[in-house]
Amino acid sequence: MSNVSYYTKEGLQRLKEELNHLRDVERPNASQAIAEARDKGDLSENAEYDAAKEAQGLLELKIAKLEETLANARLIDESQLDNSKVLILSTVKLKNQQNGMIMSYTLVAESEANLKAAKISVTSPIGKGLLGKKVGDMAEINVPNGTLKFEILEISR
Repeated sequence: MSNVSYYTKEGLQRLKEELNHLRDVERPNASQAIAEARDKGDLSENAEYDAAKEAQGLLELKIAKLEETLANARLIDESQLDNSKVLILSTVKLKNQQNGMIMSYTLVAESEANLKAAKISVTSPIGKGLLGKKVGDMAEINVPNGTLKFEILEISR
């Protein structure tokens, strides 16, 4: 089963750079650590060797996951997106109905989410609750603390 994920050009580039770093820098470092530990003698009692092998296994797992993510990644053509409703890459201006606070979020792929930069994942409860809504719509979103009610004030790119 493939899990297709959609990315911005920058997000896709970041993934590729991370994968290249793991392959070109971290993998040789892990091999070097194993070689150095192997040179220290008896492998049956060499904790440093065991730790280096385990670290290499975790690194290979991380590389495999990133390769799978990249294989299923799709670039979003921003020119084809509709501004009349909330979609991935929409910047949404919201009004919280409980406290009157106005906030703005951009919906992005899960790997690009960064709350400090006001980027929330389309797979998060709030992201899912906003998808497909139009200006003037009310979004009732169930979160662990209860239900949040937001009014959609503006949608932009």
